[in-house]
Amino acid sequence: MEGFTSHQASRLTGCTPRQLRYWDKIGLVRPSVQGTGGRPGVPRLYSFRDLVALRVVTSLLDGGMSLQRVRRAYQFLRRNAEMEGHLSEVKLITDGQSIFKVCRREGEILDALREGQMAFFVAIDQIVRSVDAEVSEFQTDRDRFVRALKQAARHVNAEAVN
Repeated sequence: MEGFTSHQASRLTGCTPRQLRYWDKIGLVRPSVQGTGGRPGVPRLYSFRDLVALRVVTSLLDGGMSLQRVRRAYQFLRRNAEMEGHLSEVKLITDGQSIFKVCRREGEILDALREGQMAFFVAIDQIVRSVDAEVSEFQTDRDRFVRALKQAARHVNAEAVN
């Protein structure tokens, strides 16, 4: 299996070579194709999935998250196999204090820093659709009522003329 060298990974992800070495050492993002095993002269080789993980880590750090929080969240996600499968389907959100994973089940968000504890979440788009449906139903009922009143008024006026 072919992989990306440390130099290529650094260029493609914006990570410094020093970050790559340190993150490998602490177990944050290790090269999955080939690690050094502590042997000098053995190149690190990263997979595409590793590059995505490096970019995610970099994005979270650039967003103000501490390395400790990013590490804890990433370890939780890895332990729970959340990074397996289609990486494009994993959605992470941060408020600057925690890192949340949006689950496939609509409306469910897990706090990755609290070992997957459910987070309170309000899906505003769902609320908007719900209110819109209720408003539409109300307008339909109101229009029916107004038509019935007008029809009754015409009927009363027609009987008054006769």
